[in-house]
Amino acid sequence: MDDLVVAPGPGAPRGLRVPAEDLLERFSRASGPGGQGVATTDSRVQLSLDLGTTSALDDVQRARALARLEGRLVGTVLTVTAEEHRSQRRNRTAARERLAELLREAVAPPVVRRPTRPTRASRRRAAEAKRHRSQIKRDRRRPEQP
Repeated sequence: MDDLVVAPGPGAPRGLRVPAEDLLERFSRASGPGGQGVATTDSRVQLSLDLGTTSALDDVQRARALARLEGRLVGTVLTVTAEEHRSQRRNRTAARERLAELLREAVAPPVVRRPTRPTRASRRRAAEAKRHRSQIKRDRRRPEQP
């Protein structure tokens, strides 16, 4: 198995290279299409990576990945499953692509929200709506007696 190459992106400007020895592949029988062969071939692929020990991530990237993928982790191990194809080879490729995309998104720095102010037109519309609503309620009142 080759190293997993993650494309460059925010948080990893030169991309990532996960060594093959950090990846663990397991194969099992998949459900779904495949006819008679589906019961005899191990085409489902589970690809696992221990984010806590991999040499591919620096400390900042590791902290971001562990925080972002917290719901998907078992301990510090991230597992991706692929079983949509009939062949094991295509499922291996799909699992590697999925894992690479997850890592790429996980190491990206958080987007800082810049507070914005309401526009003059939106403030004018809000004030107009408030005046209109006030007039509707005023019209519902009982007329004053002279």
